This record gives sequence, structure tokens and C-alpha cells, in this order.
Amino acid sequence: YQIKPDSSSSLSSLFKPLVLIDAEQVIHDADQVWEAWQSARVADRCPNRAPIIRQPEQLRVKTSPQAYQTMTKLLNGQYTLRDLAILMKRDARAVTLSILPHLQSGLVELIDIPDLPAPVSLPPNETSVKTVPEQKPLIACVDDSPLICQSMEKILTSEGYRFVAINDALRAIATLLATKPELIFLDLVMPNANGYEICGQLRRLSFFRNTPIVILTGNDGIIDRVRAKMVGSSDFMSKPINPEEVLRVIIKHLKQVN
Repeated sequence: YQIKPDSSSSLSSLFKPLVLIDAEQVIHDADQVWEAWQSARVADRCPNRAPIIRQPEQLRVKTSPQAYQTMTKLLNGQYTLRDLAILMKRDARAVTLSILPHLQSGLVELIDIPDLPAPVSLPPNETSVKTVPEQKPLIACVDDSPLICQSMEKILTSEGYRFVAINDALRAIATLLATKPELIFLDLVMPNANGYEICGQLRRLSFFRNTPIVILTGNDGIIDRVRAKMVGSSDFMSKPINPEEVLRVIIKHLKQVN
């Protein structure tokens, strides 16, 4: 059985078929192979061992030149009986039976060989799993005042948060979509757009529907607070900004989101 992605999907080329194995059938087939191996009386010869010629001169006498040439190439101690079966496109049992007389006479011997090396080897002291340092959330500040953004950046980066400043209100939404911050500080009054409009537009976008948006304003009036709530803001903070208040608001809202 195979599960394949819809061929009409643009992602179909990225996936390989997923093969589901019938465990009962596999066990049944393995039992049949083992019974055949036993009935051929080669059960004491492990197919994972590699044949190697121990007495080349005696083997040359007992085989034709063509057969001897082939055997010297294949019975070199590098290929297991299973490997030879694949190379010769024959059953491993048949391969074993073909060299059984030489095994019994001691001209050829089966030896253990190591497994193939892993495709990628790791240094002795290096583990396969590496821990990736956890990144602090990205915080954005949309404010036409470079001074406000600089103050906010100093507060946040000193606590390890990542920061993006946006001074152009007209480019605010495009920049926010590109950077996808976890929390947004949004100035209420800017030259080309006000915080109410930007907040309302952000809330209409599914990505920012639940993102905390904190309104910044120099006029901490009840009307402004009510209007900010109506357009979907999460909180309201007065200017000038206070470092302790900024961090308190961030912790409060990021905890609610997570």
C-alpha cells in the first residue's frame, strides 16, 4: 500500500511515497526463507558473513579459468552472502549452495566483516542533538519619535528582548507583517495616521488578531482609553515611558498569549 500526496498539490514533488508494511506478510515470508535455508542444509552458514578464498591454488585446479576469475573477484572477504546475492541477482541460498563444496573442503571460508560506516560520522565528544538557545520575543514600537523608539530599544534590549522600531506610520503594517512581532507598542498620534486606524487594521488581519497591542499616548484621558479599547487595543500606556511599567506590561501580556 502507498500513501501519496495529491498530485495536483504544488507540494507533491517534495514528498516521497510512504510505504506501509504488512507485518504479518513480512513474518510469513521470513519464515518461508528460513525453512528453505534449513531444508537446503545451509542453516549453519550465516548469510551476513563474507566468503574469502583461503587456498587459491587448490581452488584454481578444481575450477575452470572463467569460474576462478569470477570467484577471485567476488570471494574477497568484502561481500557478504547477501551482498553477493544482490550483485549476482540470485537468492542468497542459491549463492551459498554454489560455493558450499568449497566451504566444506576449506578452500573458502566465511568470515565476519564490520557493518558499513554511517553516512555522517559525529566527532567523539559531539552529540547528535544540539540545544538551540531560546530567543526572546520580538517587540515592535510604532512611533514617529526617534527618541521614544531609542528609549524603548534601550529598555528592551537590556532585558534580552529583540526590538524593531517603526517611525513611518504609512509603512507600519507592511513592516509588522514582515517582522511578525509578539507584542506591539503603538503611538496614538502620528503625522500621517493615528494609532486607532492602525490598530483597527491590524485586528482585521488574522495574524495579528491576538497579538498584544499597547497604545502609547501623552493624553491619558478616559475617552482615549475607551476608543482604544473599541478598536481592539490590549492596553494603554502614558508617555513619558517608564522602564518598569514597560517591562510589567510586556510580561503581563506575553504571559496571557502563551
